[in-house]
Amino acid sequence: MRIIVAVTGASGSIYAYSLIRSLHQLGIETYVIATGAGENVLRYECGLELQEIAEYATVLSNQDLFAPVASGSFCTDGMVVIPCSMNTLGAIANGMGDTLLSRAASVMLKEKRRLVIVPRESPLHIIHLENMLRVARAGADIMPASPGFYNHPSEIWELVNFMNARVLDAFGIEHELMKRWGEA
Repeated sequence: MRIIVAVTGASGSIYAYSLIRSLHQLGIETYVIATGAGENVLRYECGLELQEIAEYATVLSNQDLFAPVASGSFCTDGMVVIPCSMNTLGAIANGMGDTLLSRAASVMLKEKRRLVIVPRESPLHIIHLENMLRVARAGADIMPASPGFYNHPSEIWELVNFMNARVLDAFGIEHELMKRWGEA
């Protein structure tokens, strides 16, 4: 299995970092693309440089439009944009392909592969909502970074794992990141 994880400049890079580590632990081949702002937020919020993630995944330059993930002939099982800034959402919704991230997202849509968008913004205005609707109509899954509380989280990692568990579920990847509703 191959998954692309894209990291943008929205707050919430802890979701991306934790997801990348989980995919690595599960033996999933992972490719990471980050916007410049995504790298800055990762550094600010998590104290990590993008290259530190290279021990868990293949890190690709957002400017490298010749990377394998830029082509539909390179088979992947999908892509998740986590967290997804409204700027990146707008680029994807409008079919932009001027960066590796937006090109790879476009490839997912045209090849009918799973594209999961985890927007992280509040409040949302009408253009944000219309862009979400547009990518959903094109085949993407919209999964707002809204962790549940029924599992009585007591640490931030439990909230992060809740969201990452939902992302892994979307790809049909078995995991033990959270207790499911109705489970002891």
